[in-house]
Amino acid sequence: MTSQSTSAGRVTGLLRGLDITVTLVAVLFWAGVLFWAQTQTISQVRYATVFVGGIMTVYALNETREAIESGDWIDGAVLIPASLALMTASAFFALNFEDVYLLRQGFALEHEYMLARLVIISLMYLTWREFGNVFLGLVGVVLLYAVYGNLVPGVLGHAGMSEATLLQATVTDLYGFYGSLTQITASWIAPFLLYAGLLFAYGAFDLILRVAIVTAKYIESGVAQTAVLASAVIGSINGSYTANAAMTGSFTIPTMQESGMDGHRAAGIEAVASTSGQVLPPVMGASAFVMASYLGVPYLSIVVAGLVPAAILVISIVIAVHYTAISDGSSQDMEFSEFFDETLSNKQKLFETIRFGIPFGILIYLLGVAQFTVMTSALYTVVAMTITGVLMPPVQRLVDGTDTGPGSELVTQLKNTIHGFRRGAIILAPIAIILVVISGVVNIFGTTGVPAKIALLLINISGGILLFAVLLGMFVAILMGVGMPTVAAYVVVAILIVPTFVSDFGVSQITAHYTMFYAAILAGITPPVATAAVVAAGIAEANFWKTCGAAIKIAAPLFVLPVAFVYNPGLVTMSVGLDTLVIGTLVLFGAITIIYGLNYPFRMSPGRVAGVRGLLTALGVVVMVYPSTAVKLAGIAVFAGVFVAEKVMMRGLKLPFSRGAGQ
Repeated sequence: MTSQSTSAGRVTGLLRGLDITVTLVAVLFWAGVLFWAQTQTISQVRYATVFVGGIMTVYALNETREAIESGDWIDGAVLIPASLALMTASAFFALNFEDVYLLRQGFALEHEYMLARLVIISLMYLTWREFGNVFLGLVGVVLLYAVYGNLVPGVLGHAGMSEATLLQATVTDLYGFYGSLTQITASWIAPFLLYAGLLFAYGAFDLILRVAIVTAKYIESGVAQTAVLASAVIGSINGSYTANAAMTGSFTIPTMQESGMDGHRAAGIEAVASTSGQVLPPVMGASAFVMASYLGVPYLSIVVAGLVPAAILVISIVIAVHYTAISDGSSQDMEFSEFFDETLSNKQKLFETIRFGIPFGILIYLLGVAQFTVMTSALYTVVAMTITGVLMPPVQRLVDGTDTGPGSELVTQLKNTIHGFRRGAIILAPIAIILVVISGVVNIFGTTGVPAKIALLLINISGGILLFAVLLGMFVAILMGVGMPTVAAYVVVAILIVPTFVSDFGVSQITAHYTMFYAAILAGITPPVATAAVVAAGIAEANFWKTCGAAIKIAAPLFVLPVAFVYNPGLVTMSVGLDTLVIGTLVLFGAITIIYGLNYPFRMSPGRVAGVRGLLTALGVVVMVYPSTAVKLAGIAVFAGVFVAEKVMMRGLKLPFSRGAGQ
């Protein structure tokens, strides 16, 4: 008994030590990131190698702590060597940067090749550990294709790579795993995820839920709309619909179920909300930064181009969720006291608005007005968030004259800041891992000429017909998006598919990129994998296939929007004008037609309901996709007629001009 207590005490002490170490390393890591963002004393390539080593250190320590805490010592024993290999490689390449990057391009020393082999093996293990068998299989196929491409028949074949060439392309030349995508992650994406970590630590998530619950009091489908609002906003920052479904779904799904909603519908709503959050400006699940880099345009231009499509998607989903909630027969009344012990006074609301509003206002000003770079804007936003996050609560205490003085509150907020630094690093780590891997995959694609081969294949299969090419591109995007964060899936299809749309089908670059970006998030709710739906169904203890069905009905316009972008190019533009708003409004009505057809609780016989649903869905697709304004208006007129007729014939609505309407 004594030995067991001693052993348990040692484990507890080890966990405590690891916990403190994770926090310290995370703080040091972010100090390095912010210092480089301000000074840029070393080149971006060299900084990327240091960045990878730093974030892998945080990941290794945190995941080892969790593995030991869960009793999985084997995982911890494998995790440490894998991470040590990556840390060692990063340190070696950073310290020997001039020799490796400038003097030895195209060849390496034997010990560098050995280190490169360890890097590949370690990344494969971490990829499998974080994202599962499917993505590991995709990466493995790419590596095998690189080496044995000479055995592949037809247009996709190539001369093949020697082992040395593969190691150079992925590791030693610093163009692969440490390449452009990793550099974007280190310089652009990382500071924004630190901002996200601070938002969580300072209570912005609770504030969003408070706003959502208050808003829901005025909407019939209140509980469900709370899930949409909270999940969509958090999902924009989070960068992974799967992680977001797990995080916000643990709150929203039980809440919807307690209101009487069926589990599969609650899970479907959460899966859709988490997925659709990836397209919301200003962060767009971190994809906006990568898109701006690829197109060579200001980040703000990417955000502006995405405003109208995001509005179409969000409005249609809100309407679909409303219909789903009211047809479910659940009670959508929400009592604020069920979730929070106390309401915020007007003075507290003012302080919270200042606390979170000033940093966000600085971000918008620096990006939109001053035209600062993304990295510099993120740096100043993080600094502003830290200042207001730490100082505003003590100032509020001082103004209120409460028993808890400003001094103790200041200490509390400093602790929250440290927690925010840690949270930001933990959010960043899995995204960084997959983007490092994808960076290597992209370099392999470039070396073997895969994009050009895919272009030929796509043209041959589609027969040169744009619609078929877009549908094939969407299929590839769904396939590549299995288990990946949005930004990683988008990068792959942007490399493989977008050049074909631009060069061979005459699609504008911004339209082609947005088409594939929207297609890339479809994997979250598309069976048989549908990772966001899997997580949500697990929380709800609901049937996976029913969850997918509910999610697809709610998010049906999302499957049409990529095609609509191509045939309505004015819908996605970096200079929004009247034409864009008009086209956006017409396409929105098409999306609403689909939503109404699939989700509205019609009072008809099953046969008639099926016919009306099919007719309205097809009509909505035509309105969304067909480029003719006259056709769109005609389709909208038909929908309006069906809408009014249903209200008059089935629900007894009296029209103002009908006989006896005023009686």
